[in-house]
Amino acid sequence: MSSSWSFEVVTSIPAPRLFKAAVIDWHNLAPKAASDKIVSAVPIEGDGGVGSIRQFNFAPGMPFSFVKERLDFIDVEKFEVKNTLVEGGVLGKYVESDSSHIKFEPKDGGCVVKITSTYTPLPTFDAKGVEMAKQSFAGAIKAAEAYLIANPDVYN
Repeated sequence: MSSSWSFEVVTSIPAPRLFKAAVIDWHNLAPKAASDKIVSAVPIEGDGGVGSIRQFNFAPGMPFSFVKERLDFIDVEKFEVKNTLVEGGVLGKYVESDSSHIKFEPKDGGCVVKITSTYTPLPTFDAKGVEMAKQSFAGAIKAAEAYLIANPDVYN
């Protein structure tokens, strides 16, 4: 039986710019913007379009060493993306499956980033993981926002 959670993060960065940074090019930006958490990231398969797989490698001390995610849907005009965890992280330890739908909605010169994560829990699942996932998502968006504020000429 599947479960889900939703969360929103408000940012001062316009949706097109943040979407480019935090979705399209996150595998390049993450090790710069969130180097305390993500030490490297690489495309594993594909050209960045639907079906592509990226791997994010985490810093020592993080709960997991890596995750691989597959891009299932992308709409660059509506700033929307869907992806699925295919290896690493909580997969196989706490959840059988995990997918996310992320949408960047323009608001007051910035945007609201909305995520809905749908997962199938395993018997080892701990509800505390949901709060950790929300905070991790918020941290990634806020790291991208901070990088873009500090570097106003990138991702325009």
